[in-house]
Amino acid sequence: MTTLTETSVAGNDDQRSTNEKMMIALDVDGTLVDHDGHMSAPVREAAQAVVAAGHEVMIATGRSLNATLPIIEHIGIENGYAVCSNGGVTLRIDSSLSIGYEVIHKATFDPGPALRALRKRLPTAKYALEDGDGNFLSTERFQDSSFGVEAVGVDFQTMLEATAVRVVVFSSENTPEEFNAAIRHVGLAGVTYSVGWTAWLDIAAAGVTKASALEHLRARLSIEMHRTVAVGDGRNDIEMLTWAARGVAMGQAPEEVIAAADEVTHSVYDDGAAHVLRSILR
Repeated sequence: MTTLTETSVAGNDDQRSTNEKMMIALDVDGTLVDHDGHMSAPVREAAQAVVAAGHEVMIATGRSLNATLPIIEHIGIENGYAVCSNGGVTLRIDSSLSIGYEVIHKATFDPGPALRALRKRLPTAKYALEDGDGNFLSTERFQDSSFGVEAVGVDFQTMLEATAVRVVVFSSENTPEEFNAAIRHVGLAGVTYSVGWTAWLDIAAAGVTKASALEHLRARLSIEMHRTVAVGDGRNDIEMLTWAARGVAMGQAPEEVIAAADEVTHSVYDDGAAHVLRSILR
């Protein structure tokens, strides 16, 4: 493990051939924006500079599509790709399209078994589900900025019968330790999951992570593995950080995230992502 140094990685010509491009995957919450949703000017300007230099800059986030689009616009990606819903949805960004993007991949799954098992252990938790059409269904008043749309209240049976891209479980009545113990007891099978900072659980289809979606894009773009960089702070970033040739953890990341990374940068409140991005241009 090393701390970040701003060493030269690539030049900054406006146009780059495929073998010159870096592929840079950036988490959003806790990386590009702080936990109040604010992106600092140094982070925004550094991201815009790397985009302008012709590298493949990709948002890779747990956020759903509609909550990701403002970040893409904010850092000036007009053509490229993005990974949403922890790998469940992949976008191709193209400014010539009428809405500016198209969904090129969705990984859906049957949420029923996981939801039934979890509700037995966590009956008072809140449950939300992103379906294949990008709608959010929830068992009660459950709204989060990462959804990008207003969740529609439904009964639990309706949620069980839906096709899911992403399931979110949140418990305000349990400690994180109790929440983790419940998840371990359930033994979720046939899905991929990650636990957030608190009693928050994200569930995706089996084998689907930010890393799996990014690897498909890397192959699609014919970018060599040693030219990949990833920056993140959450447990849902661990696979992405180990996938990248250069995985950088934010300074405020939990210990297990830092352990998975090659480097540690400053915290989100000290513009850690900007330090990483500027190092790519030197």
